[in-house]
Amino acid sequence: MNKLIIKTLVLTLLLTNAAGTAYAWGIRDPQPAAEEETATPKYTQVAAQHILVRNAADAVQIKKEIENGGSFEYYARKYSLCPSGKNGGYLGYFGKGQMVPEFEKKAFSMEIGEISNPIRTNFGWHIIRVVDKK
Repeated sequence: MNKLIIKTLVLTLLLTNAAGTAYAWGIRDPQPAAEEETATPKYTQVAAQHILVRNAADAVQIKKEIENGGSFEYYARKYSLCPSGKNGGYLGYFGKGQMVPEFEKKAFSMEIGEISNPIRTNFGWHIIRVVDKK
């Protein structure tokens, strides 16, 4: 057989096999990498509000009240033990390494506008609302 025909057949077989086989031979499709980048944007900062209380029961009750139409800012002002409570719980923007790990992990994993279930840190129980990401 002609070398060109053999190369064409091998290339055709590689492209029709599973992607892993094609990758093993060094044939790469640039499209999946571009899709991955747009699917999971990398944010370096999150702006959030939070309500800090001493126990889980209070946190659960406050979360229920907010889910039933209560104002996040009202409950932050009324119940939060954090000084940010007087500002509706607003913490501003923060980057990785600026908050305790449990708080940071949750905040960075949330969508804008989402309100977390209560999470525990060494400070107490937090309800977090993500305001923005950049």
